[in-house]
Amino acid sequence: MKTNTKPNAAVRETKERLGTRSDLPDAARRDIAGALNALLADTFSLYLKTKNFHWHMSGPHFRDYHLLLDEQADQLYAMTDPIAERVRKLGELTLHSIGEIARMSRVLDNDAPYVEELDMLAELRDDNQQMTARMRETHGMCDEQNDVATASLLEVWIDEAERRTWFLFEASRRGDPTGH
Repeated sequence: MKTNTKPNAAVRETKERLGTRSDLPDAARRDIAGALNALLADTFSLYLKTKNFHWHMSGPHFRDYHLLLDEQADQLYAMTDPIAERVRKLGELTLHSIGEIARMSRVLDNDAPYVEELDMLAELRDDNQQMTARMRETHGMCDEQNDVATASLLEVWIDEAERRTWFLFEASRRGDPTGH
């Protein structure tokens, strides 16, 4: 696949044409937008991984897990547009392609032809926990730069990620009360 990368001058010209004005300092906007673009790539990757496990779920709890993962995937997908639009509101550019998502995402793929149902849930639980930590880091950056709009969005997404993690933890218990 051919990648269309623009030279720096073209990127600057594009940002001048598309750049929304903001009262936040340029460096803050760039840093926050960079963190949001990484979260956007993670969100798309986690969405697809969740759908992959949803499509390939099998086992005695198929219906419950299948529906749980579908609900969680919908929630992840619903985050993508607000994340990208927040980047644009900051006057920065957001993701353009699947290739960019693949390069930026920190969520590990799972291309295994078969994964046990509880292993799927545990893997998604861990991915959601890691995503929560990354959102908290971004929230801290927003607090430092007084970007309350991005911080308030992140607070909702952190709560949603914690709920996904909780549900995946409870669903993946193997009969041991500690969840191991």
